[in-house]
Amino acid sequence: MTGASARQNLAGKRILLIVGGGVAAYKSLELVRRLRERGAFTRVVMTQSAKKFVAELSFAAVAGSPVHHDLFDAAAEGEMGHIGLSREADLVVVAPATANLVARAALGLADDLATTLLLATDKRVLFAPAMNLRMWLHPATQRNVATLGSDGAVFVGPEKGEMACGEFGPGRMSEPLDIVAAIGSALAEDTGLPLPGAGGAGGLAGRRVVVTSGPTHEPIDPVRFIANRSSGKQGHAIAAAAARAGARVTLISGPVNIADPPGVETRHVVTAREMLAAVEEALPADIFVAAAAVADWRVEAAAEKIKKTGAPPSLTLVENPDILATVAARDRDRPAIVVGFAAETGELLRRAREKFLRKGCDMLVANDVTSGVFGADENTVHIVTAEGVEDWPRLDKEAVAERLAGRLVEILAQQRNGKSP
Repeated sequence: MTGASARQNLAGKRILLIVGGGVAAYKSLELVRRLRERGAFTRVVMTQSAKKFVAELSFAAVAGSPVHHDLFDAAAEGEMGHIGLSREADLVVVAPATANLVARAALGLADDLATTLLLATDKRVLFAPAMNLRMWLHPATQRNVATLGSDGAVFVGPEKGEMACGEFGPGRMSEPLDIVAAIGSALAEDTGLPLPGAGGAGGLAGRRVVVTSGPTHEPIDPVRFIANRSSGKQGHAIAAAAARAGARVTLISGPVNIADPPGVETRHVVTAREMLAAVEEALPADIFVAAAAVADWRVEAAAEKIKKTGAPPSLTLVENPDILATVAARDRDRPAIVVGFAAETGELLRRAREKFLRKGCDMLVANDVTSGVFGADENTVHIVTAEGVEDWPRLDKEAVAERLAGRLVEILAQQRNGKSP
């Protein structure tokens, strides 16, 4: 989203900002300023803990309006102020969203003004998490994030970096301009969200999605293996985008050096056979996305390290199971949509079309990996379906994932209406 389009998208919008208690609360002052300069009106709610980090007067001055913090404000609650605040906003933003605030929101508690607003709102909620990396990675926090995602909430961050406590890892709140961009995107997505509890929220609410990501490692001996250059960035981004759209997502990841995405159940595997077993265990699902770069072959691994003793050893390759074709050929519980990926180094569209027909999938995402795709943050993809080819512009992998999730929503809607995608 360009600066001009972001300004146009936010002009006149009403944002309810809930500020949690954490060191990152100071960034929310800049967030309010950035929103105001784009024409948005921001009402600020501070938790009691937030007031220990940033003065209430600072937010009032930057926002140009009084700060709210007390659920039992006699003047406001005489007119049911917590209902009015939650309903008048176009979007509710929680920044910083501490582990405690995320947990209370996921449980549906309403023990202060902030959590009461989150429970009373009928608008989309955007969380910008900020916490110690161990707190973020803790299974309890990941369960809470998954719960909020399935209820229709969206997330921006957290980012990797140095913590106030001196540790390094995922947990830093996203920068204000990144949150502004996420707010613009959330407001731009007019998906007709139903109320929480009324059948779910988001275009993929109530759907089961299984995604594979990353490479597989096929051992040669205890210290060597066959692999490829896949980073897992695109597959992980797709899993996260599906979760933000309301789906219950299982991500099956080969060995990667990136964090598990929030709101997603992640299962870690190493080999192609382990990945296939994990996929079959995760099914049935509505959508299967085979984004992993699965090794085509394996060898019978030696029990001990192969020694360098003259002539190089002869390796006999054995074909690995074809996970995409196996899932596409299922009878009773085949997913409604099966998506494959094709990484090619030449004659991209011809080979992608051949793979699409050979594998029996419903969509194939093709890209030319000679353009520095592996490990990069951007991708240029072509979408192959029975209807033809869609050429997408070069986008960052997060944007590709969001756009792909949107296409999956469209296809499901067409299937419901009895139309071919």
